[in-house]
Amino acid sequence: MKKLFSPILIIVFTILFTAVSCKKKANLSENQSSSKNIENATFDSTQVATFFEKHPKLKMYQADVEKLYRKHQFHYIWYDKDGLNEFAGVLYTKINNFAQEGIQTVIPYSDQIDDIYDDTSDIQKADLDIELLSSALYFFYADKVYDGISTQKTKDLEWFLPRKKQSYVSYLDSLLIDPSLINKEEKGVLKQYYLLKDALQEYRVMQKKGGWKTIALDPKVKSYKPGDSAAIIAQIRTRLLVTGDISRDSKSAVYDSELETSILKFKKRSGNTIDKTILPEHIKYMNIPVAERIKTLMVNMERCRWISNDVTKSKELIVVNIPAYELTFFRNGEPELISKVVVGKVLHKTVIFSAPMKHIVFRPYWNVPKSILNNEILPAIEKNPNYLEEHDMEWKDSYVRQRPGPENSLGLVKFLFPNSNAIYLHDTPSKSLFGKEDRAFSHGCIRVARPKDLANAIMKNDKKWSPERIETTMNGGEEYWYTLKNKIPVYIGYFTAWVSDDGVVHFYEDVYKRDGTLASLLFQNQA
Repeated sequence: MKKLFSPILIIVFTILFTAVSCKKKANLSENQSSSKNIENATFDSTQVATFFEKHPKLKMYQADVEKLYRKHQFHYIWYDKDGLNEFAGVLYTKINNFAQEGIQTVIPYSDQIDDIYDDTSDIQKADLDIELLSSALYFFYADKVYDGISTQKTKDLEWFLPRKKQSYVSYLDSLLIDPSLINKEEKGVLKQYYLLKDALQEYRVMQKKGGWKTIALDPKVKSYKPGDSAAIIAQIRTRLLVTGDISRDSKSAVYDSELETSILKFKKRSGNTIDKTILPEHIKYMNIPVAERIKTLMVNMERCRWISNDVTKSKELIVVNIPAYELTFFRNGEPELISKVVVGKVLHKTVIFSAPMKHIVFRPYWNVPKSILNNEILPAIEKNPNYLEEHDMEWKDSYVRQRPGPENSLGLVKFLFPNSNAIYLHDTPSKSLFGKEDRAFSHGCIRVARPKDLANAIMKNDKKWSPERIETTMNGGEEYWYTLKNKIPVYIGYFTAWVSDDGVVHFYEDVYKRDGTLASLLFQNQA
């Protein structure tokens, strides 16, 4: 019996071992198959429409979602072998932190989304509703953070700069491979957006700490100058400490040298005339609440969404910021010249648009626009028959023009970027206007404080044009047209908050009162 037992026992153990081994292999094979199935699973294309019928608040993204899955042949893209992939979690976090992007909005189906991520153990297997919801939310995020309000709405706001174009379908492929890209400045958003975003966080910290107290104006005092002593001086000192314009608060009520330095710093970033005199309007500027500054930052972050970062890749670029009354000429991404400008008055707003500069005209004629001819020149002629001669003007066919010369309204040079708005850059004989803080005086065109320097900068690399030749052409002879060898993009924008590369936040007067209208669109509840 002993001899018989041993072979039988061996056979039994062999069978049991084989069974267990096969079961383990079967389980491993099943798990591998399950992982493989998740990553390679497909779904019926008609289910996309069914999903959006159940989620109408996201229906505006249906076309994008369909395009996405046609590209991926209706495979699941938000799952890997472990369930929902890494970028799904990153996207969820981003959507729940819209405030950091300067966005106030209602997140559609937030309860459903929260339920999904409250317990991810139940979503190891591919779920079509979660898959399509993730895709729709991605386009919702891209729409809010990268695109902003619609092109039609920006045109209604009289913003005619070209809107950026980007494929968020293709961009998602990159994010699925490397989710960290969403935190990098590679989305085609203007670099200024990220600088404003950092400033927004700083001002929210200020707000949590209580912001700043209102400085009580003394109606009897018209100005404060170095050496003056008053209780309000101590209040100003405390106020400037909050925004970093002064490094310490000595509590002194005397306008001393330390405060002088901080006032110059404050005025530089507020677009004011840089001197040491403190006027009531400067104190009113200081009194604007931190909550309003936060709104201004958010409004200007939105404007940045409308402009492609590709703009800054131009070899040469001219940018005019209307509220700052400032022009900057960039070469290879670096500012080469900065000039004060005068822009259109409120009744003759300078248009927000872009066009390529093609010509520089030295000693230009000024062809008087028909509106100015009818409203100003002709009535002046009726009162004074010698008006044209006294202003060095003449009739040319059916219009009036002013002859070239130092008293010409366009000065000695103009810069043309042909456009339907009839706007261009030009010199002016009225140099005193550049010394004013409010420089909205023109009929829409842009007067440049440093026109000769701008001409030199533009023609710097043209061997035929030396600074001496430019000077001579401006100051003698007849009108002379020069066609640029390379067209230069000119962007006329409108930013009431701007952060310089050194991190200093500049706030400018909303000269055309555009912030309020945009804010009303941004801060209304959206579902």
